[in-house]
Amino acid sequence: MLTSIAGKSVIVTGGSKGIGKGIAKVFAAQGAKVMIAARGAEAAELAAAEIREAGGTAEWLPCDVADWDSVKAMVERTAELFGGVDILCANAGIFPQVKMLDMSPEDWDGVMATNLKSTFLCVKACIPVFEKAGKGRVIVTSSITGPVTGFPGWAHYGASKAGQLGFLKTAAMELSRYNTTINAVMPGNIITEGLQDLGEDYLRTMAASIPLKRLGAVEDIGNAALFFASDEAAYITGQQIVVDGGQILPESLEAIAEI
Repeated sequence: MLTSIAGKSVIVTGGSKGIGKGIAKVFAAQGAKVMIAARGAEAAELAAAEIREAGGTAEWLPCDVADWDSVKAMVERTAELFGGVDILCANAGIFPQVKMLDMSPEDWDGVMATNLKSTFLCVKACIPVFEKAGKGRVIVTSSITGPVTGFPGWAHYGASKAGQLGFLKTAAMELSRYNTTINAVMPGNIITEGLQDLGEDYLRTMAASIPLKRLGAVEDIGNAALFFASDEAAYITGQQIVVDGGQILPESLEAIAEI
């Protein structure tokens, strides 16, 4: 049994929908105080309300994770409301699909800002709070796309997700002086609003290529993040865990057929 995180303060960026919302719900169900940081006010308010209706504690704050002033204000306000920040889930990310021939420099920069720059900004903003508390936890939502696999149209997304893992290694060393760990969860294909937009054919094809024969749930990622946030994971830092139902394991579709 994991040590209780009841009463701990958790920031989940991009927590208004998809994997972020799943992470927020998992932490809230364990008694954590959850701050949902997101750009869309309506979705963030609804996500926080859902958690409260289920008996959890949740608030939301507007935040542009690619903007330093916005991130800093969000972290400071969370610390004021919740009495500190114990856990940062740097989850916010976008994955617009566009092949390189049609990708503009602005497309590239936008994904890098939201996915990679934001990870740095959110961690940086939390350092003073972690230092004051004498401890902290950071969980980054990366992906198998980029670090392990590739998919046409996601060159910018893949680069940003691989970049997060590069950031992770040095960040783990620098954060150690604050008794703070940082680790990453690498999701495979998880059922979210964004993935469903890719269509039923895509979902069916992807499920067929996964040894467990199904796509993941947002709670699967939330549970992995919960472990990294626990006292039991206190001696793990600078690492990543793949949560993909075995998707990256087969060397071909023929291998799947042999199962």
